[in-house]
Amino acid sequence: MSSLYTADTNAANDTADTTDTADTADTNAAVARLAELVRDARSVVALTGAGISTPSGIPDFRTPRSGLWERVDPMEVAHIDAFRSDPVRFWSFYGERFATLGDKLPNGAHDALVELERRGLLDGVITQNIDTLHRRAGTRELVEVHGSIASCSCPDCGASVSLQRTRELLAADEQGVPRCAACGGAIKPDVVLFGELLPAAALSRARAMCEGADVLLCIGSSLEVHPVAGLPLLTRQAGGAVAIVTQGATPLDDIADVRLTGDVVAELQGLLVALGDA
Repeated sequence: MSSLYTADTNAANDTADTTDTADTADTNAAVARLAELVRDARSVVALTGAGISTPSGIPDFRTPRSGLWERVDPMEVAHIDAFRSDPVRFWSFYGERFATLGDKLPNGAHDALVELERRGLLDGVITQNIDTLHRRAGTRELVEVHGSIASCSCPDCGASVSLQRTRELLAADEQGVPRCAACGGAIKPDVVLFGELLPAAALSRARAMCEGADVLLCIGSSLEVHPVAGLPLLTRQAGGAVAIVTQGATPLDDIADVRLTGDVVAELQGLLVALGDA
């Protein structure tokens, strides 16, 4: 297995000038090594988390002072029991989420993955994100292991409604709870809430992709939420390389062949440049 290439763009040196120079050199070397791994691989898969969408203006969950869970307790507003016991409170949170995500657009990091797929250098994307930005960017092979906000369903009768229809139902209900037109029950976003299992088919597909990957690109994920956090270990155990492109430490940094900690858009766009016409 290749030696670790790492670039910590937040490292401190004696002067600002030497820091900038060293950081740039480290980043360039790490990106070049990543390009080499991608170029030589038979199968490359991307695993993305909230950090790939923060450049689109969507806050992540755990960053101190700005993360979503800094201001609300997820067990109170994003747990399946919260939906069942108090749909009004649940939808007061998720209604805001729907409004926040509604006008967001894919950024250059999403676009870079689409371009890698177009070039035949990326087999697919596994995402923890529910924001639909990979879909909107044009990713073709996409596994949304936590579901998405693209639709909602009625747990009582199984009826399904689109995101746009959900917004209309939200606005029409006095309590701010979108209700099923067929049976009157509160509808639920087609996302995996705390207390729910991941969809078996999506998780099985994700595992198979990671086991078969020569290179797994972990992008914008804290790699703390299981079972998805264990996927890079499947790649590693099968003999593949793991690259982690995310700000902040992760529990799996010590198994990374390449570690990049700067701006995710700049680093993935830099990967495209380093690959050239490969």
